[in-house]
Amino acid sequence: MANQLTALLDLWYQHRDDRTWVLGSIYRTAGPCYRKAGAMMLLDDLGRHYGLLSGGCLEADIQRHARQVADSGAAKTLCYDGSDEDDFAFQLGIGCGGTVHILLQPVRTDNNHLQLGELRECLQQRRPCYFLQKIPVSGEVGAYVKLSGEDVPSERATVVEHAGGNWLQTPVTPVLHILIVGAGVDARPMAQLFRSQGWQVSLCDPRPANGRPAYFPGCHCYACPPDELGQHLDLSHIDAAVAMSHNLELDAAALRLLQGQPLRYLGLLGPVSRRDRVLELAGTTLNQLNRSLGTPLRAPIGLDIGGELPESIALSTCAELHAVLHGGSGKFITTLDEEDEQVAGTNRARIPA
Repeated sequence: MANQLTALLDLWYQHRDDRTWVLGSIYRTAGPCYRKAGAMMLLDDLGRHYGLLSGGCLEADIQRHARQVADSGAAKTLCYDGSDEDDFAFQLGIGCGGTVHILLQPVRTDNNHLQLGELRECLQQRRPCYFLQKIPVSGEVGAYVKLSGEDVPSERATVVEHAGGNWLQTPVTPVLHILIVGAGVDARPMAQLFRSQGWQVSLCDPRPANGRPAYFPGCHCYACPPDELGQHLDLSHIDAAVAMSHNLELDAAALRLLQGQPLRYLGLLGPVSRRDRVLELAGTTLNQLNRSLGTPLRAPIGLDIGGELPESIALSTCAELHAVLHGGSGKFITTLDEEDEQVAGTNRARIPA
């Protein structure tokens, strides 16, 4: 969570007046790079940095340049070329071979803190926007926030021409809000993993023994039946939900509550036979529910990673949810040929049951 933009802005806002800050942003890449255009980090005058623009390889050198930017008040750009034998990045022996272009901007009162306060406010109010940063020719500093309307910006960060210069335009979307219905013991690792992604997590469970805030740090807990949740929470702000109460009636109530909501993901814990019983109690069918949601019900939930403990189920569900919300396939990145599959099968056979 510490690398999420929302967390970075919250930390900066808390110390905005008692430290000197520099904002680092990637504005262009070529070839394989750890982070892509639009990635941001903040650096302070205590020699600390928050967030990452590489795998941790370049941050010390970026910090050195950031001190110069903080002292001069002028923005500057850096280029690290992993394919150039004379370049600093190549000499580090990173081996990625890509090129990353970085913008460093001083965050000061005389440049209105690069509008970071306004950007933070947009995130808090769940308003999608674009963050534009001036790419300097001779040290000039500029940044502003542009609202994107009701539609969530989907394109990646890109360099655009504006007012006779080049600007990095980064789409910024609100933190994803995940609802978990059911706050038993197995919901704890689920909520923790969701929180580690920087997502906002709400839990709903009317049973007194469940959903205690002490068990779910950083989460919002609602001790009410699912059909009363709309009285306490704006359901239109929920991006995804997981029903895992281990109670047929509560899970059915969750499906009734969420049917018709603009969710991007809905998961139901348990096998297909249980799914069908829950749907029947909810008074709907799988086709009706899917049509009303605009996305298929995931039941059973998760990716097949071969685990059965609560921590494994949480990892499996979090991976599937992340893939759905960020447009991933959920498949292996490495393509295995027939010989590789035989080796993998042999290794799996060695694992004790």
